[in-house]
Amino acid sequence: MSRVIVFGGHGRIALLLAPLLVARGDEVTSVIRNPDHVADVEAGGATALVADIENIDTEGLADILRGHDAVVWSAGAGGGDSGRTYAVDRDAAIRSMDAAVLAGVRRYVMVSWLGSTADHGVPEDAAFFPYADAKWAADEHLRSVDLDGTILGPGTLTFDEPTGRIQIDPAGRGEVTRADVAAVIAATIADPSTIGRTLRFGNGDPESAVAIADAFSH
Repeated sequence: MSRVIVFGGHGRIALLLAPLLVARGDEVTSVIRNPDHVADVEAGGATALVADIENIDTEGLADILRGHDAVVWSAGAGGGDSGRTYAVDRDAAIRSMDAAVLAGVRRYVMVSWLGSTADHGVPEDAAFFPYADAKWAADEHLRSVDLDGTILGPGTLTFDEPTGRIQIDPAGRGEVTRADVAAVIAATIADPSTIGRTLRFGNGDPESAVAIADAFSH
């Protein structure tokens, strides 16, 4: 059994992730900003923790993290406001990594996106640029700190039914169901072979995709 803390606990992926972790015997703490979301989170078996991660400092985040075995960062500002995007997707994410170091919680899984590279190609005047820029900065920080980190880069998210299969380094937009992303996160937490890796994935073609449980060896 592991004690897993999930930032962005009311996000669509996180709400799918928590029941998967609970079903295998993990204890899940889901960090949320809005107290109105407590019931939604706890319906999936997680314990809700209301906290404003945008404004908590590193020491405060370390206090939240202590006693956990793994961190999942699935929080985001949701777009629309570049200031908040940088505040959450970059700055708060980076503070959470520094806090994990401070709290001695070594396992850290970052949910990023397929195109998060130094040359992501998003123009600076594009509405999507702050997100791309913020996520790349956060990913790079995780690579630089002394944590057992994994960066997950799913492609375009869909609401389709889960397939249980993914393709690593897919071509194009790499469409992938949110439920399959949740399953990948759950598998990643428990798989030490993913430590230190950046895994970009989508659902792929049925003939080329592999079962999630087998994907990391490919």
